[in-house]
Amino acid sequence: MPLPRRKSVASGRELWYYHSMKTTELTTEEVVSAFSRRLLPWFETAARDLPWRHTDDPYAIWVSEIMLQQTRVAAVLGYYQRFLAAFPTVEDLANADEEKLLKLWEGLGYYSRARNLHRCARIVAGELGGRFPETYEGLLRLPGIGDYTAAAVASAAFGQRCPAVDGNVYRVLTRLTDCPDPIGDAAGKRRVRDWAESAMPWDKHGIRLYNQATMDLGATVCIPVGAPRCDVCPMGDMCLARLRGTAELRPVRVPKKPRRMEDRTVFVLLRGEETALRKRGPRGLLAGLWEFPNVEGKLTEEQVSDCLRLWGLTVKEWRQRLTARHIFTHVEWDMLCYVLEVEGSGQGLAWMDREGFARAALPSAFARCAEALTERWEGR
Repeated sequence: MPLPRRKSVASGRELWYYHSMKTTELTTEEVVSAFSRRLLPWFETAARDLPWRHTDDPYAIWVSEIMLQQTRVAAVLGYYQRFLAAFPTVEDLANADEEKLLKLWEGLGYYSRARNLHRCARIVAGELGGRFPETYEGLLRLPGIGDYTAAAVASAAFGQRCPAVDGNVYRVLTRLTDCPDPIGDAAGKRRVRDWAESAMPWDKHGIRLYNQATMDLGATVCIPVGAPRCDVCPMGDMCLARLRGTAELRPVRVPKKPRRMEDRTVFVLLRGEETALRKRGPRGLLAGLWEFPNVEGKLTEEQVSDCLRLWGLTVKEWRQRLTARHIFTHVEWDMLCYVLEVEGSGQGLAWMDREGFARAALPSAFARCAEALTERWEGR
């Protein structure tokens, strides 16, 4: 007997009553149970063609997963190819010069990932004889590998039945189950992980594909911004949030703390064919990377002259003044940059010619300043 259908007075909501009745026939367990049976056939035709999906080499998969942390796939593709060309094996990475590694990583951000890659590679190549642990627990003991990365590598490389749950997967499963738990709720996270594991296939082939398929569903169909593409979702007719009209309200988000704003004055110092850089400390933001000299606050020209005198420098010519902005995870820099011709020793500064500057790993926060320097060197 067909379910009753009552027309709502409100325009565009004729099916509300039908859907509300339909959800009474579906339980969370039924939705979760059907998930992988529908997901994997969809993935066979809809999967994104990504280079790390054409291998079961744990090294190549691990590199991709580290690069993809907090970074878009499109931004990673070129870096991934260049990285494996430079360091084709874990032994090559273990023996790499750190400056070369950081230069290759330049612009990708979150440089602690590159250092953890280096540390991890040395452990695998040295202590573990070049072989990655094949279990989730073993991978989790390596530096820079957290819960998600350990599960992603264990499943894709070794066929271990480990659900990898990140923001995409969390969004998919909270919508499928219409879960009202806010992001960050510990009990909610455990519940989503249990659902992800319950839905995971048991055969090796299915295991290798499941985490990737769920990720693709979240990245291309059950999207984070805007309306989800329910019309092409393999679970569209079973998604509890869709049936109840709450899909765009899931997951429940907790308001983010506003970023801390910082004003900074950055100096692009020219001394003949050299420019001045300095290395940041071993801890904190942009740890151990090269940077243009900079100070907190926005200085006037008079204050700039006073600051440079403390470094043993005097201004010969004011070349250019520009502004730039860079957003980190928890802080935003609003920068005022002075391009100056100077003379003097420049205490605590490293003076580099073009060749040395090209080898230095410079964070993308200083990209506009680096562009101004290049323009000056090229006489533009």
